Amino acid sequence: MPNKIQMKTPLVEMDGDEMTRIIWKEIKDILLLPYIDLNTEYYDLGLEKRDETNDQITIDSALATKKYGVAVKCATITPNAQRVTEYNLKQMWKSPNGTIRALLDGTVFRAPITVDSIKPFVKSWKKPITIARHAYGDVYRNVEYKVEGKGKAELVFTSESGEVSRHTIFDFDGPGVIQGVHNLDKSIASFARSCFNYALDTKQELWFSTKDTISKIYDHRFKDIFDEIFENEYKSKFEEAGISYFYTLIDDVVARIIRSEGGVIWACKNYDGDVMSDMVASAFGSLAMMTSVLVSPDGNFEYEAAHGTVTRHYYKHLKGEETSTNSMATIFAWSGALRKRGELDGTAELVDFANKLEKASIQTIEEGVMTKDLASLSEIKDIKVVNTVDFLKEIAARLEKML
Repeated sequence: MPNKIQMKTPLVEMDGDEMTRIIWKEIKDILLLPYIDLNTEYYDLGLEKRDETNDQITIDSALATKKYGVAVKCATITPNAQRVTEYNLKQMWKSPNGTIRALLDGTVFRAPITVDSIKPFVKSWKKPITIARHAYGDVYRNVEYKVEGKGKAELVFTSESGEVSRHTIFDFDGPGVIQGVHNLDKSIASFARSCFNYALDTKQELWFSTKDTISKIYDHRFKDIFDEIFENEYKSKFEEAGISYFYTLIDDVVARIIRSEGGVIWACKNYDGDVMSDMVASAFGSLAMMTSVLVSPDGNFEYEAAHGTVTRHYYKHLKGEETSTNSMATIFAWSGALRKRGELDGTAELVDFANKLEKASIQTIEEGVMTKDLASLSEIKDIKVVNTVDFLKEIAARLEKML
């Protein structure tokens, strides 16, 4: 159709698993394809295809994101032992998100979708809080050892020239455990630049927190790298944008964030970000209303929902039973990717469509039409609970009037 919005550059499309894969197709059919001549480079990251290609397709999708700059990803299964048996897999493949994050050297930014009729559990919060999670190292790349009895634990580093440095961790007089973690200056610097760029892009304050008073070398290195990059590369840009950056201890930020009205980016180390993003999502209402975007320091973007593949609903769907699955985060993954594609390509129509798609989605909920999970959270009295597909059709009806 000649009146469809045209895309200048392809969008990398990463399909996924289970119920979110079902929703993925419905979103395209009901909300996107009637209005956009969708130009995507498609990668099937469903578990079967990952197994068939020995996970090469995940690597290929990340490299395509580097090529085209913008990707949108459906939720995927990270297999455990039970999934290996269920899907008859060759092996327990790694998390696709972890693989993509490593290849893009990206930072994950997660923010809730807010609607007026669903109030945050923290009364002071008026605006979304974005969690920026460093996606490398710490406990996620650790080495652990179970101590069975008496002995000395040492931290040993052998330099390239053969020089050996030893530090006693602890003299054990009985059983215990040891954990070794690491990080890289390069990765921390990429994290910092991604956070500073995202703050400028969204015109929000940036807060960063670690525990450098206790971790005087490891955590302090994060603080020093952030401070150095900010002073040398971003201070004047932040002043020009009218936003601020500050560092403080993580316990101080926890106290501050509870008293704040929101509207800030909170940058966290890997484990802190993992925990705090779920806390923020829950406090704002639902993980199904949490957006996620992976941003690399060289300007690549990968948008996805923060939640998983909604397995329970998928098994109901397979039995022919009706589901009422919340598709908001997946819709916003698409709208975020389309908006960014439009911004980078100078396609104003695509940016406008993405904005109106989000507006129509929020309006649907505000008018009392929603999936079952939101009905228990909403303050609206007359609620119309709809199934998975009808929710998308309700959004489409409102979108049609806006276009």
